[in-house]
Amino acid sequence: MNIKLILSILFLFFISINSLGARPISYPGGWTVMQMNDFNSHSLHVHYTPSSKYSFGYRGEYWRKKDWQFHGGQFNYLIKRLNNPKSQANLYFKSGLGLALSDFRDLKNKTEPAFFSGLSFDWEDRRYFTKYENRINYSPEVDKFFIQKVRIGLAPYIGNYGDLHTWLMLQVDHMPKEKNKIVYTPMLRFFKADYLAEIGLNNIGDLLFNFVKRF
Repeated sequence: MNIKLILSILFLFFISINSLGARPISYPGGWTVMQMNDFNSHSLHVHYTPSSKYSFGYRGEYWRKKDWQFHGGQFNYLIKRLNNPKSQANLYFKSGLGLALSDFRDLKNKTEPAFFSGLSFDWEDRRYFTKYENRINYSPEVDKFFIQKVRIGLAPYIGNYGDLHTWLMLQVDHMPKEKNKIVYTPMLRFFKADYLAEIGLNNIGDLLFNFVKRF
């Protein structure tokens, strides 16, 4: 059994378990599992938070257009958090190191080191939400790219604790190397207790679906 098959089985196994948590850094001693799906990729991030400042864990990705996988470790660091009486802002540094695996075109059975890094900033109160993040990805032959995205959100009503909370959101992805350099994704976010789900459809007809459960 080769390494690609082993890692693929591991990736599918983790995807099959519940998705838990939402932020790149949880509470000290907490575990988080996040599973995301959009027009670019399917990803899974499982991390442990030993401190309120950082977390580390496994990340697996499948990039659809160039048919390649990433498997490796990811480190998240909280650069700054601003807590106000009615709002919160966070600035994170995220970085990963691992292997890129590809059978795309002339990259038959290609396995090579891969690295990514980027920043993520979010601000929210009970009515409004904004987020910006970027990523630089590098592997010598499999894929090199820069992507960035912005998300804005509005809560049409302010619910009480324990209610079902609803958000109307718009995400804009910018990918300079792709044919569709800018992609717009209107979406709905539903949140109640420990469960969060997002569903949207972008302007090129692709579905976005994310599911999160926190513990």
